[in-house]
Amino acid sequence: MKRLSQIFSLINIVLFLLCSIVSVVLFVLFYNQLPVLGWSFQMERTVFLVLFLLFTFFLAKKLKWIFVLLLFSISGWIGYDVYSGKQDLLGYYNKSRNVFNDMAGYKDKGSFVYTSYSVFYRDRQLVDAIDFKQPAVRNFAVEAVNEFFVKEQKKHMDYERVIIQSLAVFKKINSNWNYVSDPQDDEYFAKASESVKLLAGDCDDYSILMAAAVKSIGGKVRLTFIKGHIYPELLIGKEEDMQKMMPIITDKLFSKEIDKAINYYQDKEGNIWINLDYTASYPGGSYMGNEVVEYIYP
Repeated sequence: MKRLSQIFSLINIVLFLLCSIVSVVLFVLFYNQLPVLGWSFQMERTVFLVLFLLFTFFLAKKLKWIFVLLLFSISGWIGYDVYSGKQDLLGYYNKSRNVFNDMAGYKDKGSFVYTSYSVFYRDRQLVDAIDFKQPAVRNFAVEAVNEFFVKEQKKHMDYERVIIQSLAVFKKINSNWNYVSDPQDDEYFAKASESVKLLAGDCDDYSILMAAAVKSIGGKVRLTFIKGHIYPELLIGKEEDMQKMMPIITDKLFSKEIDKAINYYQDKEGNIWINLDYTASYPGGSYMGNEVVEYIYP
């Protein structure tokens, strides 16, 4: 009897841990759809989290098949994202961390909170549109590399050359981009393989094409959401890498275009990201806003 009791206790502990994980995932997904009641210290969010936990525990105890289906659905969805490269486990961790930072009232430049249905709709559409493995996107990026900064590329090796080639892609897109709005009352995300033919669209389409073209030649980029706008940022590296690249950018690559300071952001890991927005004719143009809503790492 004692051994049987221990087994049941272990099962309950495992079940509670599974319910806790499912509750946190659901809570993060629906965070910004939850009503704001104005309670002190955002205590209503804590109450909602407890309710999610009680709900999943009820399913696990009374409606096991629904709980198992929910568990497998979440696991399959996350597993597919990781396998397909749309998202990694660190990205999911960062999203969860920032939701709880917001609950605690902690925000800094670089933190984000989900906007409504972004996980299910907007983010997935954006990532799917960054089809950097399409030959048309790769060919477009290579043509840009062959058109701009060819002499400067030959002076550098490996990582610095990739940065210079990524900036050649920026030069190609930025100098030819024609801003065209989405259909009225609708959000349209053009695939990068579509935009290479047109070089036109809104800030979403610009960012998608920039991300795809840079990724197709080995650069690392992220999409940064602020309220009402999105722009791409290129990973330069650490502080020492930025010190090496700064005179190359200002004195050689964009000496004619630069008329103000270079803008970039250093994250908590010490990585430096330079602004590639279409609003300036050089990398590191002025930011349109400092309140970051979300980062997407395609």
